[in-house]
Amino acid sequence: MRSLVLTGLMAGFFLSASAQTARTRPSEATNPVLQEAQAESVGMSTTRLQRMDAVINDYVAKGRQAGVGVLVARNGRIVYHKAYGQDDIQAKTPLKRDAIFRIASQTKAITSIGLMLLFEEGKFLLDDPISKYIPAFKTPKVLDKYNEKDTTYTTVPARREITIRQLLTHTSGISYPGIGTKEAVAIYAKNRIPSGIGTPTGTLADAMDRLAALPLMHQPGEKWTYGLSVDVLGRLIEVLSSQSLDQFLRTRLFEPLGMNDTYFYLPASRQNRLARVYTEDSTKTLRRLPAQGGISEDYPKQPGTYYSGGAGLSSTLYDYAIFLQMMLNGGEYGGKRFLSPTTVRLITTNQIGDLNQGLDKFGLGFAITSERSATRLPTSQGSYNWGGFFGTTYWVDPKEGIVALLYTQKVPNSYGDLNDKFKVLVYQAITQMNDSNR
Repeated sequence: MRSLVLTGLMAGFFLSASAQTARTRPSEATNPVLQEAQAESVGMSTTRLQRMDAVINDYVAKGRQAGVGVLVARNGRIVYHKAYGQDDIQAKTPLKRDAIFRIASQTKAITSIGLMLLFEEGKFLLDDPISKYIPAFKTPKVLDKYNEKDTTYTTVPARREITIRQLLTHTSGISYPGIGTKEAVAIYAKNRIPSGIGTPTGTLADAMDRLAALPLMHQPGEKWTYGLSVDVLGRLIEVLSSQSLDQFLRTRLFEPLGMNDTYFYLPASRQNRLARVYTEDSTKTLRRLPAQGGISEDYPKQPGTYYSGGAGLSSTLYDYAIFLQMMLNGGEYGGKRFLSPTTVRLITTNQIGDLNQGLDKFGLGFAITSERSATRLPTSQGSYNWGGFFGTTYWVDPKEGIVALLYTQKVPNSYGDLNDKFKVLVYQAITQMNDSNR
């Protein structure tokens, strides 16, 4: 009898251990592949997540947004993936979960990670001058005096060359066409420097060489200035890899990750899924976006040769969530290793010292939530994030295992407070904090 009891206890022990092992296999526990699951399985509440339905539907009903897409994942499980409102208000066609959005500046993180793949291969060091690889950037000059009447200016020599790290952190002194400093907007327009949105013709090689001849807005490393820095890095990828940026990202990231709906220029088979873009008039009423300066509803349907590393991609919620989950997994996804976890740590660490990007810091391609910023909303300190010109935004919270995206297609947008409400709605649905945060 005693033998039977011991045998039963041992069998129960091994069954329990086996079940525990099955639940915590490293490949699943530490490097999950995104799949849908009940919120309760990852310490969240389905009922609480549904609170966002009323909030987002209210924005749609009041005409503040035409359509909104959301995706929330925790610990590698998609717990909420919905589309609200309409893709086409006039035709009354609903926005769908697999809609393709113009992600604009969300391209920057992808390009930055693409470059870091080459960093791990020993192709460059972060503090190398960019001129080592793109000679046109040798002996940069900084804007001194500017004459607004005729767009003339004087310059002074830069005290140092632009480094790759400064390009990754937007401290190079390069600004933006259209949305940059007023001096840069005028100078870049006069010299036909493309923003990367709705500019399909030409090449990065030509445009970046011409950009290199223009003045920086400040001494390299002295300020945080949002600009075309990552377009320069896109060109650097081309130089180091001997491939176009499109080919490199497709073969090194998109295809291996299974990002099957991410493109610079959409193939015909996917163009019917491209979400429409809206704007607002003087009364904040929704209107279809008219064609203006290359930005139109047809972008990016036309074929092109200009691959903007800072603004050119279109993608889906799911595709971009895969990319972010790879980062959250420490550089691995679907059994494939893309980056070392040590490199991911470097990328998501403050790289700008005492400088600031708003309330936040900045890593190598991402804004980093600071201690001060983490007191405003439930987002954990050390989370990383960015967004895009047409109203797309995302963040990754390593402490809570969160990947979250909220996408619209509207510019300009007077109702950006939905982004912060979305953060609140995601975190209030957490019912059990991750073990390391208790």
